[in-house]
Amino acid sequence: MSNTILKSLVIAGSVAAAFAAQTGTAVAQASEKCYGVALAGANDCAAGPGTTCAGTSTVDYQGNAWTMVPEGTCETTMLEGMDSMGHDRMGSLEALMRDIPA
Repeated sequence: MSNTILKSLVIAGSVAAAFAAQTGTAVAQASEKCYGVALAGANDCAAGPGTTCAGTSTVDYQGNAWTMVPEGTCETTMLEGMDSMGHDRMGSLEALMRDIPA
């Protein structure tokens, strides 16, 4: 998935959430922590040793940083490029050891 598509999905989700909040009929959507899908500085929490929490990841798709995604979408999220070991980047429900900054 390209950065453009990923950013478009984030923007579309934000607009949808804002619209739902205005109408007062929003239904809470189940979500889950997804590791390895956040762009640098855009994680929700847990970015490994030496970081504090939200917005502290330092590389795109850092394996030990997570962000909340709609339930059931994490492990099917395919990201652009390959990790440092030559594998396709995918989201994970558990912390990953890939793309960890030195």
